[in-house]
Formats: sequence, C-alpha cells, structure tokens
Amino acid sequence: MNSIFDTLMSLPLLKGVSAERIRQVVASTPLHFLKYPEGDTIITPGSPSTHLNFIISGSVRVSVANASGRFKVSQTLTGPDVIAPEYLFGRTTAFPCSALALEPTGILQIAKSDYISMLKHDEVMLFNYLNLLAAGSQSRIDGIISLTDGLLEERIAYWIVALTQRSGTDIVLSCRQRHLYSFFGVQRSVFYATLENLARREIITFTHDEIRPVSRDRLVKLLLTSNSE
Repeated sequence: MNSIFDTLMSLPLLKGVSAERIRQVVASTPLHFLKYPEGDTIITPGSPSTHLNFIISGSVRVSVANASGRFKVSQTLTGPDVIAPEYLFGRTTAFPCSALALEPTGILQIAKSDYISMLKHDEVMLFNYLNLLAAGSQSRIDGIISLTDGLLEERIAYWIVALTQRSGTDIVLSCRQRHLYSFFGVQRSVFYATLENLARREIITFTHDEIRPVSRDRLVKLLLTSNSE
C-alpha cells in the first residue's frame, strides 16, 4: 500500500492532493499497473485515449509525425510523467503520437470514467488538469501569433514547443531541410541563416535532416521574449 501511495503522490496531475484523498483513491479506484520491455509499443497513433497513462518507471520515446512521415518531432518522457493527457477529453480523443519503451518501463493506467469521478470529488485534481489544458491552449495561441508575423526562429520554436510536453527531453525535429524551408515558405539561405543564428546562441544544434533543441525551456523563453517586446 505504501508503495502505491508514494507513487500516486508523485504523479504530476495529483500534486498537492491531500494524503487522505490519495488513500481514498487507492482504496476505491481500480489502478492498472502494466510493464513493457524495452522496444515495446505502448501507444500507437490513432488509438483511442481511454485511460491516463502515467510513467512510473523507465522512459518512453514519444513521437508525432505527419501522414507522409517526412516531418517528425520526438521527445523522451520519464517517470513520474503522463503521456498526452490532453487527449482524454474533447473533440479528438485519439492519440496523435506513438510511444515506445526505451527500457523496461512501468505504466499506471487510470480509466477515463474513474478519473472523471476523481475530478468530481477533488478540486486540487480538477485545477491541476485545468491548468494543464490552459497552459497548452495559451502556448498554442502565442505560437499562432508567431506564425502570422513572427520571425522564422519563433515559428520553428513554436512547432517544436507545440508538439512536445513541458517535461520532454532529448527533443528532435526530424525533417530534411529542403522540406522545412519549403514548409515555412522561405528561401534556403534564410532558413540556413536562422539555424546558424540559433546554434550560435546555443538554442539548437542541427544537421541536414535534424534540429535538436539544447533545451525546450530555451525555446519557450525565446517565444516569451519575442511576444513581450
């Protein structure tokens, strides 16, 4: 019981919840503990989001790609974290991403119906989830503004930030440069100069088919700084 209790207390969507309430959750909520060996698929793109999937041990590689596979953004999530929780509700309740176990990984699943009951009975849980949704919505609005009249570096930062989670590490945007500068509607020289500038400022590293942020926080700071000016 103590192990389950400690696990729940560490989960991001349950932070700040009282110990008594956590004990009630353990006693009354079906909790599903799954184990995945290295290389196993945890989530496939398009699969229905019927449970919250918390990473309680190990690490997971999460990737979002377009239909052709030419454009892909990947990130690593480790425990305690949750995989794409914003897709549990809303118009689209299917995962847009794949998730693979990078090592032996433990997943705690909570069914949507059980999570709804938890939200109804605890304001802290409800506010945690609402804050998560609000943060994602606000970052997308900032990004859309950047897409309309922002600098190219802001637009690149937006796409990476929008397709990753706050806790994501080892982020990689995989796409050949010729596809990217065509996608952003700029000349090759402008695109390359922008990458060089970001690299000089130690915000990214890049090759002909990859862009790697030094950290996601630096991309977020770039967007915030630009929008405040």
